[in-house]
Amino acid sequence: MKKGNSDLAELHCVEREKVISVRKKLKTDRFFHSLAETFKAMSDPTRAKIIYALCQENELCVHDMAAIIGTSNSAVSHQLRTLRNMKLVKYNKVGKVAFYSLDDIHINNLFAEGLRHVEEK
Repeated sequence: MKKGNSDLAELHCVEREKVISVRKKLKTDRFFHSLAETFKAMSDPTRAKIIYALCQENELCVHDMAAIIGTSNSAVSHQLRTLRNMKLVKYNKVGKVAFYSLDDIHINNLFAEGLRHVEEK
């Protein structure tokens, strides 16, 4: 038995080679925590609306997002802080106005896949 697979001796598995193969590819617990946090950040309906709006327009300010989703500037700002901390959105300040956009194309793609999944149900 290969080194590192000794714990498999106690596992009850049907297709041992598949188990070994996937276990070798597993990322760290920290990696999966970050992944779960990303999905958690997107799981709030207000944050999902903000991301949706930013998928439609490249940049939006807090006031415009609040008008689009029908909530207060304060509520939008609060949710943007969470999205910023998770590196899902970024901002560019022009004078006194901060314009928000998605952090990168991966966020847009991930969200678009989620939309397609929901729409096809």
